[in-house]
Amino acid sequence: MIKTSIAWRNAAAAVALSWLACSLPAAAQQPTPSAIATAKELLVVKNATAMFDPIIPGVVQSTMNTFLPTNPNLFKELNEVAGRLRNELGPRRNEIVDEVARLYAQRFSEAEMKEIIAFYKSPVGKKFVNEEPAVIDQSLQRAEAWSRKMADEVLTRFRAEMKKKGYDL
Repeated sequence: MIKTSIAWRNAAAAVALSWLACSLPAAAQQPTPSAIATAKELLVVKNATAMFDPIIPGVVQSTMNTFLPTNPNLFKELNEVAGRLRNELGPRRNEIVDEVARLYAQRFSEAEMKEIIAFYKSPVGKKFVNEEPAVIDQSLQRAEAWSRKMADEVLTRFRAEMKKKGYDL
């Protein structure tokens, strides 16, 4: 009886928490147009929209490249179509900017976003925007080198441990 009661209470608590968790994002899913506009300003001031610039050209080029191996004689024509599609579809980049702005507006209040914008407009914020891409690039390079070194160490350790068990890998 006690186990059943505890199980029932746990189940009821789980349902209540699930309902609460589901209802909170639902309320946050409808940011105001003003909040979305502020979020777009935030994306612009932190230069985050630049990361979307290569998406459409990349998709167009990738699609063109799927046709080239079986139709190499159509390179000129495919390239012309690709150029037109890049120009025609380019403005649709704003669709993803709108989506990301909505995500920011769901997670930050307008007041919070305005504070963040003020930071990015400050001298140190501007420096951060300018320097962060290099820091990220160098971080990824170092993480890759560290990962290779770690992989070598793990490989050596596996071999040593397996040798102890009589296996020569």
